[in-house]
Amino acid sequence: MEKATKRFLIKWSLISSVVLTLAGIGAGYGLYLFITPRLPPIDSLKDVHFQVPLRVYTRDGKLIAEFGEKRRSPVVFKDVPPAMVHAFLAAEDDRFYDHPGVDYQGILRAGYLLIKTGEKAQGGSTITMQVARNFFLSREKTYFRKLSEIFLSFKIEQELTKDEILELYLNKIYMGQRAYGVNAAAQVYYGVKPHELTLAQIAMIAGLPKAPSAYNPVVNPVRATERRNYVLRRMRELGYIDDDAYQVAVAEATTAKRHGQSIEVEAPYVAEMVRQEILDMYGEDAYTSGFHVYTTVESRLQLAANAALEDGLISYTERHGYKGPEGHVDLPERPDVEAWNAGLKTINRDWVKDLRIGLVVGTEDQHAAVYLSDGRVVPIYWEDMQWARKFIDVNHVDAELKVAADALAPGDLVRVRKLSNGHWRLASVPEVQGALVSLSARDGAIQALVGGFDFEASHFNRINQAERQPGSNFKPFIYSAALEHGFTTASLINDAPVVFEDPGLEAVWRPENYTGKFYGPTRLRQGLINSRNLISIRILRDIGINRALRHVGLFGVDSAKLPRDLSLALGSGAVKPLELAKGYAVFANGGYRVKPYIVQKITSQDGEILSYSEPETVCEHCEDYITQTQEEFPDADVHEELTGTWGPPPFMVPDKIAPRGVNRQNVYLMTSIMRDVIKHGTGRRALRLGRDDLAGKTGTTNDQHDAWFSGFSPDIVTTAWVGYDDPQPLGDRETGAGAALPMWISYMEEALRGLPERELVQPPGLITVRIDPQTGYLADASNPGAIFETFRVGEVPQESSAPVLSLDADPGAPVSSGGSVSEQLF
Repeated sequence: MEKATKRFLIKWSLISSVVLTLAGIGAGYGLYLFITPRLPPIDSLKDVHFQVPLRVYTRDGKLIAEFGEKRRSPVVFKDVPPAMVHAFLAAEDDRFYDHPGVDYQGILRAGYLLIKTGEKAQGGSTITMQVARNFFLSREKTYFRKLSEIFLSFKIEQELTKDEILELYLNKIYMGQRAYGVNAAAQVYYGVKPHELTLAQIAMIAGLPKAPSAYNPVVNPVRATERRNYVLRRMRELGYIDDDAYQVAVAEATTAKRHGQSIEVEAPYVAEMVRQEILDMYGEDAYTSGFHVYTTVESRLQLAANAALEDGLISYTERHGYKGPEGHVDLPERPDVEAWNAGLKTINRDWVKDLRIGLVVGTEDQHAAVYLSDGRVVPIYWEDMQWARKFIDVNHVDAELKVAADALAPGDLVRVRKLSNGHWRLASVPEVQGALVSLSARDGAIQALVGGFDFEASHFNRINQAERQPGSNFKPFIYSAALEHGFTTASLINDAPVVFEDPGLEAVWRPENYTGKFYGPTRLRQGLINSRNLISIRILRDIGINRALRHVGLFGVDSAKLPRDLSLALGSGAVKPLELAKGYAVFANGGYRVKPYIVQKITSQDGEILSYSEPETVCEHCEDYITQTQEEFPDADVHEELTGTWGPPPFMVPDKIAPRGVNRQNVYLMTSIMRDVIKHGTGRRALRLGRDDLAGKTGTTNDQHDAWFSGFSPDIVTTAWVGYDDPQPLGDRETGAGAALPMWISYMEEALRGLPERELVQPPGLITVRIDPQTGYLADASNPGAIFETFRVGEVPQESSAPVLSLDADPGAPVSSGGSVSEQLF
């Protein structure tokens, strides 16, 4: 009976096992049939596009900025160091090259340890399963997702090689600190490429995927080191490293720290302009598609612009005295580094540009000792602090310092700046602002741009967002209009007082020259060289405001926004620095309008060109060629002529030709006058550059609210501006020549390096003759004071002609805001 019972039980056990096995197989097959059609296609992994940030570069390929939440730099598998591959296998999946995507042994081992110890162990999730989960599946913890992960892993293994799977994993896995993939992790934690890492550093990175926060070596160095040593031990056990290598690696100190983006050229205002432009083009995909944007900015010139603006604004600040420390802390009687460090931490920013916070820990006679956050105590010598006379107001400072204690006291929190000679100089963060932009005169490419002193403090880009009065910087456009409407370079205009009366105003407008003096009849050329306000007003009144505005528009300046009264002659209309630079480019390039642009090309992360700028470019020869061809073939199409239908032109033709704005004769005459501004007028400081091919104009507004200099060589146009964001006086002596021109000179010294001087070539239609400088008449051979002047053919003033003193104003142009104008000559 017992034997029969045993046989019965065995029989039914076998039957039950078979039934359950078949049921399990059936259920598994059913799940397979149910889940498999819902799995994503694996082909997409073969052409995977990682979420790679937007990167912005200079024209010469140096990194300016990176935009995007995920720091990722995909790497090809063959470029991954073997030690890194071994470290990840040891840490995550040592049987990766043996299993079919799911490691049954690992699962059983993990299950056994879970039952035995209650702790999870390595082996439950393979690298292939992690790839499946990271690329295709959600993070929800359900049995259905886990089954999907298993089936998808089998599918991945069938269609991709092991190396391809591992490459996807090494590029996709999250490593903490917003870093995705091994390349980004190496940069973020150690500031190097993967092949530059030590074995210990490789093991540290390989230990991160299990718990990026818990094993983050920056946040939790102790736990991270324990995890690193576990990975090294596993590498030794698996035979990837020997005991000697293991011992050296575990003994290595943990050196990880947070590394920022490897920015090579500081140009945050450029980066923000580009970011906005690319965002407008591509939307939010701009931050994840891995675009490489190459700007028109030259790294060498951008660095020069940065230095020019920083030095210029710091120099302005020093000229106006010291406003005191940024803070003060009470120091203990004896040196106490902990207390000093605590004092430094009361200031939010250790660095503002090149200005570093420091704590004054002692003064003696004519020097001071300053403690820095890196633990050094540096001396401030007398020559680097004696500028710090107490600020009284924008025009006055206190008496000269006699000892260091007149300006500094122990416990003061001050800014210091390291000089090129190694000394440290007392400094203050400028409250004044500035901007500098430089363009290629030939096509408008922005070669350098600085929109303010400190981007971190203010993202406001004063180059293309600030609208400020240009003052006398605007006068060349008015004088150019004058040459088109009856004036010559030798026309005499009376430099005498003018009074503008308006019944609607409580006061009358009595414009004056900067010097407060009047100089009587003055030639037009001299009027611009010396920036005479009253001459500019009379010129504008005589040619008429409507005609002047139409002419200003030829320079690409938006004349619709400018005032329609005589204050226009003094630059009262608000313009952007970039707009002024664009206008001056017309003078520099011979009369052609170019459009400023900053993006040269956009490429994919694989180097494929997605977009390439084709700017309108100056072509001096094209105009003559077209004229000549049209004389022979009146019905010829301009484009066909330049592309060779009527015979190929003997010169390079740009894809797009910049249109002419102002005629050659006008531009030549204006350029010759603005060259004299530098040789003999308000721009004389630029003579130290030692060149004869520079031209430009200073600009200063009422009450010295804005200081400008715009100038150019035949190749480069640069505009510099200094002022306060909330307009206020810069100081009585702070003119364009004193505040803005030094920045321009500093930048142009580098920008012109290696560029040969170019002669100003006189175009057809002009003639140079000798005139009497006092009368503007044509001079005879016996006149010892005669000078040379250039005129349009047909406009040479003969002996019998009278010099221009006044012309009737355009009757259709308003003179002021509804009032009458009375002129008093004396």
